[in-house]
Amino acid sequence: MHWLLLLAAIAAEVAGTTFMKLSMGFTKLGPSILLAVCYLLSLTMLNLALKSVSMSVAYAVWSGAGTALVAGIGWVLFGERMSLLKIVCILLIIAGVAGLNLVEESHGEPKNSGSPQLSTRSSEGTEV
Repeated sequence: MHWLLLLAAIAAEVAGTTFMKLSMGFTKLGPSILLAVCYLLSLTMLNLALKSVSMSVAYAVWSGAGTALVAGIGWVLFGERMSLLKIVCILLIIAGVAGLNLVEESHGEPKNSGSPQLSTRSSEGTEV
């Protein structure tokens, strides 16, 4: 469920960024309002996803996938240039996000930590 919220957060962020382009620097009212609504939805769903997905992975997936999708939208809808170097850089972002997920799973880090794991040392030097 939390991964679905993260995917919805990414979709809302991508839509918000697309409306940002269409708002022409906040000179168009409709796209400007939709931009604010989409970003509010995106941040709300990202916040809810953080209940179960670790912050480092959730933010990396949210921003990395959003960046890759927005680059594709810029190319397809707005005719922005897509060079080979740009494609390689986007693939590196995707590889980084996948790597973060693999590292977290291979180290068995908790996905539902809820709060930071803090430990302290007692006066005898043992970890509490």
